[in-house]
Amino acid sequence: MQISPARRAAFHILRRVEDEQAYASVLLASADVDLNSKDRALCRQLVLGPLRRQLWLDRTVEHFAARRIDSFDLAVVIALRLGLYQLRFLSRVPASAAINESVNLVKAARVKSAAGLVNAILRRATREPDYDPAADVTDEIDKVSIQSSHPRWLIERWADQFGLAEATAIAHANNEQGPVAFRLTSKAQRTAETIAKLTGAGVELTESAIAPNAWLLKDSVSCDEAGRDLGAPQARMPALLRKLADDGLIYFQDEGSQLVAQLLDPRDGMRVLDVCAAPGSKSTLIASLAPASEIVAADLYEHRVRTMKQLAGRQEARNITFVIHDATKPLAFAPRSFDRVLVDAPCSGTGTLRHNPEIRWRLKPSDFAELTGKQKLILRNAGDAVRNGGLLLYSTCSLETEENEAIASDFLERHSDFEPASLSARADLITKIGAVRTWPHRDSADGFFAMAFRRKD
Repeated sequence: MQISPARRAAFHILRRVEDEQAYASVLLASADVDLNSKDRALCRQLVLGPLRRQLWLDRTVEHFAARRIDSFDLAVVIALRLGLYQLRFLSRVPASAAINESVNLVKAARVKSAAGLVNAILRRATREPDYDPAADVTDEIDKVSIQSSHPRWLIERWADQFGLAEATAIAHANNEQGPVAFRLTSKAQRTAETIAKLTGAGVELTESAIAPNAWLLKDSVSCDEAGRDLGAPQARMPALLRKLADDGLIYFQDEGSQLVAQLLDPRDGMRVLDVCAAPGSKSTLIASLAPASEIVAADLYEHRVRTMKQLAGRQEARNITFVIHDATKPLAFAPRSFDRVLVDAPCSGTGTLRHNPEIRWRLKPSDFAELTGKQKLILRNAGDAVRNGGLLLYSTCSLETEENEAIASDFLERHSDFEPASLSARADLITKIGAVRTWPHRDSADGFFAMAFRRKD
């Protein structure tokens, strides 16, 4: 039974994402070890693509099958999504391969009785290549929801906050492949030397226009307006770049995430607290920016703190102390004892849907009340640790005003001993209230929010 390693791996990852609520990015990182570069690249497309296009694919399957998608076994649903995604969005994959291997995946999953059904649905899809489930939809929100494969309530929410045109642009940007961004670590002593080594090996890089000292890998995949790739060579991670990451010399981190750590403006000799630090991306960048500072990186869970320690060790970030705490409760630090405090708060993650597309299917409208309650508590507790004249930076990877501007406004109303502090960033990233925002549709970066407060002397 012929099934390529890439399709087999993608099928198992998608099944675990659905069955176990696992995260695709974590599973892909594990699968990368067992796949060659060609299969690794295809596997990533076959995982992230169907997750990004899930609603559109499901509506199309329902049309061709004349059945609701939830009437199929999960293995059948995943095989159909994989097959249809390849037929509609990957121009270089032969239809015969997409169909035959989807049928074989169903057989391998011990649902042989559905093999004929999968074959029939996908073959019908090849006979009707122009079918679009959104074509006859007249309701504007519904149309955008199907076209962009986002839950209707989320499009509605963004339309209320930003207007329908902006909401539409955000949703479509979430289905695009963002650039690979990275930075050098504390272990990489000579930036120019490392970058010269990469460019000398033929790796095409550009400097970030958002975050200083961030680098982007040029992507060779191009797509049409419907999201179908145009047959450009498949972008693959250069072997040298991967080796430098394995050696702890570079670290893959979105531009928006890097910018947040830089906005904290850490300096040598300062005491810095990262309140919700896992997985350690920002703490280790702060360590690199201010190697003679004293950093405390804290998180709620022991296993996440262990992961942070491993990350810091690999990057040789030696000026970090790790602590386990519950940031929704008063912190176990002396009041006003830190020069800089970062609250990268737990949030909905709606700014990261390009990299974590499964989040859109897991979020519920009711989640936001719980999240904002936690955010207010954590920010209040973190404020107690900021010394006179010190800086408190609040950030999220959420697009929602409820988790961002509203939290900042609430904090200032309740804490007259703090005032807004200016941030150093590109002018078009700074909002009317002095916060910094990055956007997937405007900046081709994850959606981050950051606002600073200074304790009055």
